[in-house]
Amino acid sequence: MWEVLTIIGTIAFALSGAFVAMEEKYDLLGVYILGLVTAFGGGAIRNLLIGVPVSALWDQGSLFLIAIMVVTIAFLFPIPLLQQWVKFGLLFDAIGLSAFAIQGAIYATEMGHPLSAVIVAAALTGTGGGMIRDVLAGRKPLFLQKEIYIVWTMGAGLLIGLGLIHTPLGYTILFLSVIILRMLSVHFQWHLPSRQLGKRVQEINKSM
Repeated sequence: MWEVLTIIGTIAFALSGAFVAMEEKYDLLGVYILGLVTAFGGGAIRNLLIGVPVSALWDQGSLFLIAIMVVTIAFLFPIPLLQQWVKFGLLFDAIGLSAFAIQGAIYATEMGHPLSAVIVAAALTGTGGGMIRDVLAGRKPLFLQKEIYIVWTMGAGLLIGLGLIHTPLGYTILFLSVIILRMLSVHFQWHLPSRQLGKRVQEINKSM
């Protein structure tokens, strides 16, 4: 289950990063960098959080090859077909979000970390790569301002951390559930409560 989720998340996030890079008209190197950062950024942040050396990422040579192959195929894809695939960008993002959130929670649980660390590991593993991708692409991080995004990863971490889900079937159902909930959030535009400062306050802050 661990390996399957890792491969699924790597492919989905590599495609997501590549699509964003091409939307922003990045060159070939930029597409590779954004694809790889999106695929492995969340894992790096998680490792820092739970005490695993960041250098452990370099032991995932086969995953790097998979990500490079996926980004290469996406870059060489015929433009008309690529434009159709880009429409599924949110779906790829949701798949990667779900796979890596569950993987991060499993990782933290197996290391014996408390529930709070499991939840945070799930959230950061699921959203970390996308956060770095958005920052490098000059966009506002998606998980901070669009629909209900990070909540679903925290929910997955909670269920796994409490030991309510611990079988391959349970992980599969949770994986699909997070994807469905994420896509429903987009379709129905579910948002967490938010507040905005008035224009006068914003002008005062800018002038300071």
